[in-house]
Amino acid sequence: MVEHAPLSLPDNPQLVTNITHFARALRAAGLPAGPGRVADAIVAVEAAGFTDRADFHHTLMACFVSRPEHRVVFDQLFRLYWRDPRYLEQMMSLLTPQVRGVAEERVLRPAEKRAAEALLHGVERDAPDMPEGEEDGTEIEVDASLTMSREERLKTLDFEQMSLAEMAEAKRVLARMSLAVPPLNSRRTEAAVRGTSPDWRRTMRAGLAQGGEITQFARRARRIRWPALVTLCDISGSMSSYSRAVLHFLHAVANEKGAGWARVHAFTFGTRLTNITRHLAQKDVDAALKAAGAEAQDWEGGTRIAYCLETFNRDWSRRVLGQGAVVLIITDGLDRDEPERLSRAMERLHLSARRVIWVNPLLRWEGFAPKAAGIRAMLPHVDSFRAGHNIAALEGLAEALSRPGDAGEKARLMRMLAEG
Repeated sequence: MVEHAPLSLPDNPQLVTNITHFARALRAAGLPAGPGRVADAIVAVEAAGFTDRADFHHTLMACFVSRPEHRVVFDQLFRLYWRDPRYLEQMMSLLTPQVRGVAEERVLRPAEKRAAEALLHGVERDAPDMPEGEEDGTEIEVDASLTMSREERLKTLDFEQMSLAEMAEAKRVLARMSLAVPPLNSRRTEAAVRGTSPDWRRTMRAGLAQGGEITQFARRARRIRWPALVTLCDISGSMSSYSRAVLHFLHAVANEKGAGWARVHAFTFGTRLTNITRHLAQKDVDAALKAAGAEAQDWEGGTRIAYCLETFNRDWSRRVLGQGAVVLIITDGLDRDEPERLSRAMERLHLSARRVIWVNPLLRWEGFAPKAAGIRAMLPHVDSFRAGHNIAALEGLAEALSRPGDAGEKARLMRMLAEG
């Protein structure tokens, strides 16, 4: 629920100017707040009035918000602009670097840092005033030789807490990543100079061409083939920030030639299952994700993992899980369906796939334990359980795919289930 501060507007509020500046901050934060929407907002506020803070909030939201993912950013900007006391000082504190350990950092709300940067766009930040008599005080030297570089810090930053610029940089890093996988040995064979099996047919044919004299043996070797990658990505409200980053990553994997995958199939699920494979095949990542978002109508909605997995098992498993496909499921495991139903759906999925890897952003917490019923139902039916909340975690996923025996955190959490 968004927090509404009292709207104590003056006698001459200059409402048009205020709405225009508010729309400018929305554009800086990534919302499509053009001149047409500004004009509509001014007319709407004039018709609805602004005596009630909730009505004023919903009036502006109706004019500026057209997608569910924009709502969180709008709420934070509204809270800071209309008008949280001392909001400028609060936003400055969000953007001021602090030394960890000197002061406890406040946990940021989703999109709060992005809202602060949008409202402070173009504002000069003055250096803090030094107390009198301390100009010639003790000089403090900080050894930064072991501090992380910018890219290293970006890799460890949570997707949900990234600013607009940090998320743009993270998308560029994700576009350069690859998801290599070892090939599979087929039962079929092919001609090979250094093959391990003799090819009697080719050997006899070569001998007949030389008058019945056999001068060398032809050989055959087993063919290698590449598995398919099938991804099931949760796009519910609790997973929206992570699913967008993962979909950028999957777009890069799907469009990388020679990556090793026979084909990449992508599905999203929240309250229903949606196949977005053909959308990810587009070369432009923005166009691909826009088309995928238009196809999936349940963005930031509820979660019905069991129902969606049953739909996948019934309608798609035989089509896409053949020939040793690897399944990558990205979800936090917080489900509203019955645990027994979810367990049966996961068991069938596990039996149909060569390998099932579960990526869960909740593993970013050190004290994570499999207490939720959905997590307890899914965990026994996966081969690997890994985190997926930042770039470093996705890099670890790429390394895990190259090691078929990698189980991630599954063994530790299964021991906790047994002890509990």
